[in-house]
Amino acid sequence: MRLATDRGDGDPVWARMRAWAEQLPDGTVFTGVTAAEAYGLWLPPLDPDRPIEISVPSGRRVRRPEVDVNRHRLPPRSHGIEGVRIATVAETVVAAARRIGLLDLVVLVDGVLHEQGCTREDLEDVARGRRGGPRLREALALADGRSESPWESLLRMLHEVCGVPVQPQAELFDEAGRFVARADLLITGTRTLQEYDGAVHRDRGQYARDRRRDSGLADAAYVRHGYVAPDVRYRAAMILREADEALGRTYDPTRLDAWYALWRGSLWERDPRSGHHGPGGEPTDGP
Repeated sequence: MRLATDRGDGDPVWARMRAWAEQLPDGTVFTGVTAAEAYGLWLPPLDPDRPIEISVPSGRRVRRPEVDVNRHRLPPRSHGIEGVRIATVAETVVAAARRIGLLDLVVLVDGVLHEQGCTREDLEDVARGRRGGPRLREALALADGRSESPWESLLRMLHEVCGVPVQPQAELFDEAGRFVARADLLITGTRTLQEYDGAVHRDRGQYARDRRRDSGLADAAYVRHGYVAPDVRYRAAMILREADEALGRTYDPTRLDAWYALWRGSLWERDPRSGHHGPGGEPTDGP
């Protein structure tokens, strides 16, 4: 797991932490979403004016509106880098669990597990007896480190909470047993793939490779559905309908209720940079 400082002195996240470190008391540890940004973890769209998140010894006082303070008797485990202390990945995640929604946290944990920032056991251990621990344990029960991007995690969660069984990163074979492709999501018991098509798929070379892949899938009798971020944001009903068709079951829009509850409690639902909102088009408060 790389820190922002590894990406160059001009990284704004690292520069912001370094500037604040000069103004904060000894023993300050950057943590939560602030540290998650420095690690490059999978995060939803964030308000650029949000407070920084720190942990300070219980006897210290920091009274500034730009700072979100957690006081500790025992300091969180951390690394010291160029005069800045940043919480370990596991400590960062449990601190973030107090500030973000469950769906946000599942995506964050998926990314940590996928990038091997720490182990599932590390996260289970740090959740014991800690604020944020109950929500982290809930997220761990839903997390899957096989997801390869944040939007792939969101697509997986949409299916799972709607009762659509899926296998992430499924290896696909033709009738002769020859390997064909690996799928983001394979609907269990079917030959239908539900995949996230990110920006990389708009590259000219990647586009040509995708078309060859699609041809191979069709020859092996697989059906592929490709989705983009606006589909997950605004067209969950379409995604569920196509999954229901693959399963041979009647489309039931009430299955989306669990998804919408997660989505509306998430920072993915509201993008502060665009003012766009999720299903229903109404702004909602963050967690």
